[in-house]
Amino acid sequence: MSHALDIDQLRTFLAIAELGSFTKAGEAVHKTQSAVSMQMRRLEERVGQPIFIKDGRQSRLTEQGLRLVEYARRMIQLNDETLLAFNGKKEVGFVKLGVPDDYADRLLPQVLAAFNRLNPSIEVQVECTSSAKLTKAVRDNELDVAITTSGDTSELRGEIIRREPLYWVTSEQHSAHTQDVLRLALGPSSCSWRRLSMDALDRAGRQYRVSYTSASGSALIGAVQAGLALTVFPESAIRDGMRILDERDGFPALPHCDIAMLRSDNARLPMHDRLCNHIIAAIGNVGTVSSREAAE
Repeated sequence: MSHALDIDQLRTFLAIAELGSFTKAGEAVHKTQSAVSMQMRRLEERVGQPIFIKDGRQSRLTEQGLRLVEYARRMIQLNDETLLAFNGKKEVGFVKLGVPDDYADRLLPQVLAAFNRLNPSIEVQVECTSSAKLTKAVRDNELDVAITTSGDTSELRGEIIRREPLYWVTSEQHSAHTQDVLRLALGPSSCSWRRLSMDALDRAGRQYRVSYTSASGSALIGAVQAGLALTVFPESAIRDGMRILDERDGFPALPHCDIAMLRSDNARLPMHDRLCNHIIAAIGNVGTVSSREAAE
């Protein structure tokens, strides 16, 4: 006897396949881990094949589970297209997302592609610029959601979703970090990392000059990779060809960087919730920050 597949179960299943764990999938689809587990048991019963196998404390997809992924994507897309064709009020539309350009090439390809596969009827329009401009755009309701690397949520409805260490970085192929007077590539005066790095060097008694100023993370990356200067980046923004500097190289330790998600007052629809939950599930790590780090 055949059994109809449940679209909600398939959406949860695809979230697990895209995000790599039951916990992250639960955050993305706004379900408890026990609810996710129950849905997957019922989906296995309907499919009639095991789709997960235990691998230590984790679960991974079986060969049949991997086969099911593409069917799930197609069924979710067809389901959403059908509902859209007969009901213009179905959850469909545009979400305007702002991302700092030093995170764009890490965040956009994987996270937003996965979101699109889970939510094919929701289009995400992306703007890449500085955190200061993104914060203003959210405040002015020009953006729905923004990821900012300043971590400042005091003036807006926002939350810290990720914490990363800040590092001094230089080129692996050049020696800008060995100069008596360090050449720095930093953001504009409004950049919190600029102030942090200059204060740290002042306290350490290191001489420096700011040789390159840009709000573009790509421009700073170019200056560092060319050996023209060194800069300060969070862990996930460090690129190939860069070398991390620490106290052994004569550079003072830096504090952690808080990464925030901001939402405008107008971004209160279910589609905004879906995108925010998905991003938090994909890149958020505040739940794993130790008490010692939180106190720093």
